[in-house]
Amino acid sequence: MKKHLLKTLARTVIVSCLLYIPVPSNAWGLLGHRIVGEIASGYLSAKAKASVQSILGNETLAMSANWADFIKSDTAYKYLDAWHYVNFDSGLLYNEMKTFLKSDTSVNAYTKLNFLMSELKKKNLPNDKKVMYLRLLVHIVGDLHQPLHASAKGDRGGNDIKVQWFSQATNLHSLWDSGLLEFQQLSYTEYARAINFVTPQRKAKLLSQPISEWLHESYVLSDTIRHEITQPNQRLGYEYNFRYLAKMNDQLLKGGIHLAAILNQVFGS
Repeated sequence: MKKHLLKTLARTVIVSCLLYIPVPSNAWGLLGHRIVGEIASGYLSAKAKASVQSILGNETLAMSANWADFIKSDTAYKYLDAWHYVNFDSGLLYNEMKTFLKSDTSVNAYTKLNFLMSELKKKNLPNDKKVMYLRLLVHIVGDLHQPLHASAKGDRGGNDIKVQWFSQATNLHSLWDSGLLEFQQLSYTEYARAINFVTPQRKAKLLSQPISEWLHESYVLSDTIRHEITQPNQRLGYEYNFRYLAKMNDQLLKGGIHLAAILNQVFGS
């Protein structure tokens, strides 16, 4: 009887420890990336839609959006880790960021997004590369609209900022990746339908907005989010959700429309 109790206790301790092993954060998590992909599909030009379908077949943009996170478990793709984010110096004004981006040659989400756009325009690109590069492009655009994937250096995009989400210990990056999103209790299709409203004027603006501009918007928002946490393990809950839900939803909406704009540019409008 004692042996049985000891084994049960040991299993309980092991399981409990496993539950508290930190897991690397993925921008927007499954839900957010699928929302961005789902929204984008409604703003594609006829040419872009046909090109995407010819590459992905029956795989939708929403379902392709998380491939870049799924393959993180394969060491052969370890080199892609730095493709998910870009870090900047603190306090950059828009013109300063534009100047920096023009000369940036490091491996990050911005430089690799430009690489993917250039590669996907090539008519002789092998089909396996087309599939991989399109999946990566869809994911990276989503990443760059999660503000903590385009933030200032110093706290690993909020991963080092520990907070309490209601009673759960987490960090600011993880909260914006998934905690705040999943709190809404919607599927990705329900979520996309709930936030996909834009005036013709704003739609036109977003479809023509340069990458540097919307990247700076993410950066500015990340600065606000990070500096608002003033103490370790700050407790966040209903009030935080009330204050930031509209901003998060707008980032998702912009992500979808900007993704469509890029695909329209790559494959033709």
